[in-house]
Amino acid sequence: MGEKDVAEKRLLTYADVFANIMNVGLFQGDEVIRPEELTTILPQSTYKAEGKLRSQERDIAKLWKDSELRLALLGLENQSAIDAVMPIRIMGYDGAAYRDELNAKPVKLYPVVTVVLYFGWEKRWGKPLRLKECFRIPERLEPYVSDYHINVIEVAWLPDEVIAKFSNPFRMVAEYFSQMRKKEKYHPSEESVHHAKEMLDLMALLTQDVRFKEAGENVREGESMNMRSIMLDQLEDEAREKGLAEGREKGLAEGREKGMAEGREEGRAEGRAEGRAEGRAEGEARTWVASVRNLMKSMKLTAQQAVEAVAVPMELRTKVLEQL
Repeated sequence: MGEKDVAEKRLLTYADVFANIMNVGLFQGDEVIRPEELTTILPQSTYKAEGKLRSQERDIAKLWKDSELRLALLGLENQSAIDAVMPIRIMGYDGAAYRDELNAKPVKLYPVVTVVLYFGWEKRWGKPLRLKECFRIPERLEPYVSDYHINVIEVAWLPDEVIAKFSNPFRMVAEYFSQMRKKEKYHPSEESVHHAKEMLDLMALLTQDVRFKEAGENVREGESMNMRSIMLDQLEDEAREKGLAEGREKGLAEGREKGMAEGREEGRAEGRAEGRAEGRAEGEARTWVASVRNLMKSMKLTAQQAVEAVAVPMELRTKVLEQL
């Protein structure tokens, strides 16, 4: 993997995080796999195609062993998009691992288990989980076609009680995708996050959300921080910009309607030429007055701050401030 890929996937390479994901995903949260029993191995393998050696690379691979006994090779694959031929891809990874076992001197055979973490929240996986589901197989041939099953965890669709079994920080990751599926909004937890930078790097990779990338630039590796405080600046900036835009738009619309109506009425009462001129001026001033008042109320600004924020024309500022 490239340096960038390694950084983005570093969170899942931590033995405690990896073991917890496997234990929840495969064993209902029972502590079957212990972090100290895991050893990271190279995720790359080779295969021959069209007479040339080619490489294929898992996301993360670890060897699980009890003392000197190798129990299994465990792999994790991250998927943000649905892959209709995932069983074939996983079979390729697992087959290459078994071939390596046969090539070892002496031969050491142990099972290979791969778990796919699917992070999409708009659609469920809904694609083959078994090799046989990838093809149309003639009925007479079907009994002779070997099958291959894959393990897919749909993170966003996990029940809350299952998400609660994940340990910090992967629980925070799962909560994000669950919230996005249910409400399309993310409310950061106030819990302190372990491996905060590594988590933010992974979230930036999975979501393409610039907030996580920007927040990660202000956190050191290995640091534990409150998730809400990490994201506070980004959330406040978004709320401020949204509130300013909505307040200005609403104020201008209401002020324009009210001010123009009043201006026309006063203009007709005071006379033709002079009345129309004064009415337009007064109407325009009241348009800005309504806009400024709305912004003062929604953003808790002073009159002077609000006048500057909505850019009231200099020639009308004195008149507008007199009416506030």
